Amino acid sequence: MITPTPRSPVADAARPDAAYVDWAAIFAGAFVAYALLLVLTTFGAGLGLSMVSPEPGDGVSLRWIMIGAGIWVVWTTITSFAAGGYLAGRMRRTVGDATGDEVETRDGTNGLVVWGVGAVVAMIMGASGVAGVVGTVASGVGAATTTVAETMEGPIDYAAGVALRTNTGEVAGDDAARNEIASVLARSLQQGEIAENDRAYIASIVAANTQMDQGEARAQVDNAIAEAEQTWQEAVDLAEQARIASVIAAFVLAATLLASAAAAYFAAAMGGQHRDQSIGFRTFGR
Repeated sequence: MITPTPRSPVADAARPDAAYVDWAAIFAGAFVAYALLLVLTTFGAGLGLSMVSPEPGDGVSLRWIMIGAGIWVVWTTITSFAAGGYLAGRMRRTVGDATGDEVETRDGTNGLVVWGVGAVVAMIMGASGVAGVVGTVASGVGAATTTVAETMEGPIDYAAGVALRTNTGEVAGDDAARNEIASVLARSLQQGEIAENDRAYIASIVAANTQMDQGEARAQVDNAIAEAEQTWQEAVDLAEQARIASVIAAFVLAATLLASAAAAYFAAAMGGQHRDQSIGFRTFGR
């Protein structure tokens, strides 16, 4: 096992045209980081698809797939930027006017710039797991606010049809009557409560179209409203779960990006140390 020696001041002569930020090494590290991220994300997608089955009861549950996907995205992001940072630190051309500590800081800073460039490239290309997660998180909160209305379009229309059923099981009335009942139900459910005058109004429409008396029509309307309210509450619960998941995903993504920035910095510093100590890649195999 090779024991790293302390980093000594750089002995190279100072070059007046040299810069502390080596863009050639940075772009090399950034593109390697992005390419590795793309490969690992594609592999993870294939692995996830292999765990899903169209047959009921087969395959892994959606919850565990989401947990596994989150862990995979965190690991691949940090690993990819660490690899890109190491490469940039290893390839950075040194400027011989600094102590060993200052050289380490410059190497790490180049790794941090690799992280910034790689993240921007990933967002622009839109083909990586990070970009996909960002898009999901960005649209998650907005989607949660419209999930209930979109989910309830069918159930509300069905509840209107239930209210207009005759004793023979057929749906009476024309589309205008059904649409009117559905409109009143949708507006009332969005307000959180179906008022008594709305219930009476719907019952009058049902009585006029089914030839029921007012008492029978009211009982049938109450049953239809009860089903609609239950479905509405289930949709609200799902939307709330989606909102919470979006918030958690946003925090996890932010933490992952910060962790990958730190990984790129310290990996670049390590790469620079290996450069100065002439430690070859074969050392990792030992």
